[in-house]
Amino acid sequence: MLFGKISQQLCGLKKPPRSCDYRNFWGWLNAVFNKVDYERIKDVGPDRAASEWLLRCGATVRYHGQERWQKDYNHLPTGPLEKYKIQAIDATESCIMRIGFDYLEGLQHVEKIRLCKCHYIEDDCLEKLGKLENLQKSILEMEIISCGNITDKGIIALYHLR
Repeated sequence: MLFGKISQQLCGLKKPPRSCDYRNFWGWLNAVFNKVDYERIKDVGPDRAASEWLLRCGATVRYHGQERWQKDYNHLPTGPLEKYKIQAIDATESCIMRIGFDYLEGLQHVEKIRLCKCHYIEDDCLEKLGKLENLQKSILEMEIISCGNITDKGIIALYHLR
């Protein structure tokens, strides 16, 4: 009898649509993927740590002196860490978020960034990019395509970049 009353009460509660549960789960998981590990940056350097973050989130990177894009986290190059400097980032349809952008602070050789259909990129992400001094010195090309959360405010925040 007690079980019957509890189940009636639970059935009477409005439940969010299953798609909301699904969306919240993926948002949470993406936030976990974007969490910055400052110890890892100290241990392996900014380029390796940023590579790991970007690949974990579904982006690709290209290193100086290489034509091939690195797409697979499990096939990251080994060897001297200072040898592999990120030259280009393609974050097309990736789950990178503002909370992970601290990984970009130590990068000194990034010449190109492509943000295409990045659903988690917002104006504050571009504000962060615009303030990165190393990026101000190295960036030559940036593409922002179909990122629905970007407004004029975000684009204007890039004015420091040449």
